[in-house]
Amino acid sequence: MKPSSLQGSRLLSIATILATLLAAGCAEFSNHQENFEPQTISFNSSEVGKTPNDFTTGLTGGGGPISWAVREDATSPDGRYVLAQESADETEYRFPLCVYDKIVGRDVAVETTFKAISGKMDEAGGVVLRYAPENYYIARANALENNVILFKTVNGKRSKIEEVSAPVSKGEWHKLRFEAKGPHLTITFDGKIVIDRDDDTFSNAGKVGYWTKADSVTEFGNLKITRVQ
Repeated sequence: MKPSSLQGSRLLSIATILATLLAAGCAEFSNHQENFEPQTISFNSSEVGKTPNDFTTGLTGGGGPISWAVREDATSPDGRYVLAQESADETEYRFPLCVYDKIVGRDVAVETTFKAISGKMDEAGGVVLRYAPENYYIARANALENNVILFKTVNGKRSKIEEVSAPVSKGEWHKLRFEAKGPHLTITFDGKIVIDRDDDTFSNAGKVGYWTKADSVTEFGNLKITRVQ
């Protein structure tokens, strides 16, 4: 074998080994993330006025800066401290997010409490599943419209999957639960299943988090995350 051929063969072997190790490492990471224990993220030990640790903020759409900060609210059913989205930009196609970084999962359920404070365009509170930037599912409730809607956002474009009427009162705490198992998606609002259907747009694992729309000023309580068997 010529020296150049031998060198090329060795380089190919090294590349193959590295690719195998990388794939094994990615698989191990994925399995680790899918096997997380049920947990509840609260804000009682977070610094008031700041975005809590282990969360990353984001924005789909346009408009001005978003603002997610821990605030004190004695009315919260989850303790004195809550997470609030406080920016009130009236840009219609504007979706502030606050995503939890420490869990990546496919078959998961998230639950939170929320209170709509104000908004002219929207008074919305929501949660996201299987999140990757610009691609995710949304379960949202709106106090202006008195409804709950299941959305999907694909490459930054939001579209409706299903809508139902529901009594969403402004200034009061409500409970929202969003579950995904395979293509099956279930939304529970104040203890009642309101949407139960299939959609196979997103089949990969992703992060979970909070979501609002436009000028919605909304407070959120604890984020409860469980793996769905």
